[in-house]
Amino acid sequence: MEIVLSLIIVLLLELGVVGFFRIKKKFSLEKLNIEEEQRRIIEAAEIKAETLIKEAQLEAKSRLLEMKGSFDAETQETREELKKEARRLSKKSEKLDQTEDLLIQKEAELHGKEAEINEKLEAVASDEAYYANLVEETRKELEKVSGLTLEEARELLLKTLEEEARHEGAKLVKKITSEAREQADKEAKKIISTAIQRYAGDFVAERTVSVVHLPGDEMKGRIIGREGRNIRALEAATGIDLIIDDTPEAVILSGFNPVRREVARLSLEKLISDGRIHPARIEDVVERAGKEVDLAIKEAGEQAAFDLGVHGINPELIKVLGKLKFRTSYAQNVLQHSFEVAFLAGVIAAELKLDVKLAKRMGLLHDIGKAIDHEVDGAHAIIGAKLAKKYGELDCVVNAIAAHHEDQMPTSVYDYIVQAADALSGARPGARKESLENYIKRLEDLENIANSFDGVVNTYAIQAGREIRVITESGKISDEDAVLLSREIARQIEENLTFPGQVKVVVIRETRAVEYTKK
Repeated sequence: MEIVLSLIIVLLLELGVVGFFRIKKKFSLEKLNIEEEQRRIIEAAEIKAETLIKEAQLEAKSRLLEMKGSFDAETQETREELKKEARRLSKKSEKLDQTEDLLIQKEAELHGKEAEINEKLEAVASDEAYYANLVEETRKELEKVSGLTLEEARELLLKTLEEEARHEGAKLVKKITSEAREQADKEAKKIISTAIQRYAGDFVAERTVSVVHLPGDEMKGRIIGREGRNIRALEAATGIDLIIDDTPEAVILSGFNPVRREVARLSLEKLISDGRIHPARIEDVVERAGKEVDLAIKEAGEQAAFDLGVHGINPELIKVLGKLKFRTSYAQNVLQHSFEVAFLAGVIAAELKLDVKLAKRMGLLHDIGKAIDHEVDGAHAIIGAKLAKKYGELDCVVNAIAAHHEDQMPTSVYDYIVQAADALSGARPGARKESLENYIKRLEDLENIANSFDGVVNTYAIQAGREIRVITESGKISDEDAVLLSREIARQIEENLTFPGQVKVVVIRETRAVEYTKK
């Protein structure tokens, strides 16, 4: 058994030694292969490195050559620019040298002229002293010859210059006035004619009726009543005096309040129509007539505002406006007149590219004071302005009402528009009438004002007092003086007379040559 084991051990040892040597041999071969491969890789790397180095050297040389060429080109361009700049500076330096020489030359010339001027100034100063002495001697000689002192001669000269200045000023006023009229007349005539043409109001305004016609004279007794109780009751209820005289079939109503007079007229007509006339019935009829008139007043005011497109007026102010239906001025119905003024003011404002509604509002309310001017002291324009302000109208509307007769100074173009529209409505033919005595007196006043001026020979008021022609002496009044005379007469008329519309003042200066034949 031991022998077997020994054999096995020996066998294993032999096998291990053989395997070892085989492995060792294999490792030696592989090592040789690895070293050979390393050698080849190193040689290939060295060859590649040499190639890369050569390529890098070639590329560096190429870039160096390229940079050198670019540098040389830039250097050459810079050199050319520097040469050009040097040539330009050289030319500029030459010009500066020439300018410097020229300035030196001019400076020398100026010094020479300065010396020459100084010499002339000295000569002028000497001459001035000489002439001053000469003027003083001449002045003294003139004072001796003329008998006038220096102050008297100065006053005489100033007076002469003042007359010449007035003469020239009159010429200038005449020229400016003519030019202004040429420009303004065209536009003004266009606007005013457009306003008038577009308004189609009636020429004859409605008048307040103050006479009640009766069906017969026997009705007068029934109106008077037993012992006059009916007429007393009617007068007490209405505040109007009833005049029953010999006028056939008519009763005259007399009272300063047009609204009360209208209430009395309606009441009397109702009583006559009904036939029952006694104090109790009279009070009932007067009360109902008063309500009807109040309603008619309100409706009249509302209708006027509606027709004109004027909205937002205080209801109380509408009632006051409606009262103008029963108010007349120179026989012209004031409500109708206010309607006309509002329409004309709106047309004028439209032509001037202004607020048409505002102009109409001012025109409609401009105479609102006439509704209560018999109850309140003062000018109707101021009364109307206070009334409008009380009921919340705008300040511009209030001012237009106050300024339409210049009781207050106009402050805007709307104020002048309302003035113009008011004059157009009141001055058109047939709009108003006045008594013969007042008419004649106004014409006489116009002529007397013109005749009060020196140089006026005759004066004629024509066209119902809307034009006054003044005949002057040609020897006393020149053409320029005629312009000043017309303006002065117009100013005196404005200050001393009240008149509707405008008064045209025409000053006539003419020269007449008269010769007679011999027998």
